[in-house]
Amino acid sequence: MQNHFSRCNSIRVESGCWVAYEKPNYGGYQYMLHKGEYPDYQRWAGFNDCIRSCRMVPPYNGNYRMKIFERSDFAGQNLELMEDCPDLHERFHTRDISSANVLEGYWMLHEHPNYRGRQYFLRPGEYRRHSEWGSASSTFGSLRRVTDLN
Repeated sequence: MQNHFSRCNSIRVESGCWVAYEKPNYGGYQYMLHKGEYPDYQRWAGFNDCIRSCRMVPPYNGNYRMKIFERSDFAGQNLELMEDCPDLHERFHTRDISSANVLEGYWMLHEHPNYRGRQYFLRPGEYRRHSEWGSASSTFGSLRRVTDLN
């Protein structure tokens, strides 16, 4: 998208659900965008006004299920989730997620509790280490199912 403009000062999502990325090729900060208007980058929880790539979240009406693991390569303690979790530490007494297996649905992993901080979009599939979903850290606060696709 950098060939078209150098900064993104506002966004309007007319339908569906999108993930916008700070860098080309789906890299850098990630932002979940639902239908609506975002008059400035702070409205989409942006850290700056750079949007270099984006992808649509495919429509999905099925079940949601994912397993999170304490260590890389699906090792250590694990938990299976089917619902949103606003505070991983409060609910499961851990914030460490080093690998994940998204079995069903699309999910957003958040850096801090209550869906704040950096966001990481997880599609169905295996993630053997946290760097595979774009994170430099294995410490997270919350995760949420991507359900609002209107």
